[in-house]
Amino acid sequence: MGQSPDFSKIESIVEALKPAAVEACANAHVVYSNFPVGSALKSDNEAVFAGCNVENASYGLTICAERNALAQAVANGVVPGSVRELLIYTPGEKAHTPCGACRQVMQELLSDDAVIISCCDTDHQRSWGISDLMPDPFRFS
Repeated sequence: MGQSPDFSKIESIVEALKPAAVEACANAHVVYSNFPVGSALKSDNEAVFAGCNVENASYGLTICAERNALAQAVANGVVPGSVRELLIYTPGEKAHTPCGACRQVMQELLSDDAVIISCCDTDHQRSWGISDLMPDPFRFS
């Protein structure tokens, strides 16, 4: 594996990315779960990409906020493996973990030393490196 995440920058990452994640969260389409989520990431050239969850009656077709933000970044030319900061925002008092599907996609698209942060409307925050969330990822090679 690569370098260890630099957790000393958490507050500056939250300050930089939370507004975009909150704004994206306001657009979440959550008519089934009523559980809005926003996510934002910063590319290596400092561009910010955000996404929200978009639910579908066929639950398997739902896209999570994290995967939405990552897809936006890739669609705009961000090289997979170069993103070092991803933030997840959920309204309320508790910061939540990403789902398993998001963890697998993050493992492929984030850098090995990426910092993943979950925050909410209170001071409650959680943070991980990708190997914390996905210690034994599925890989073809």
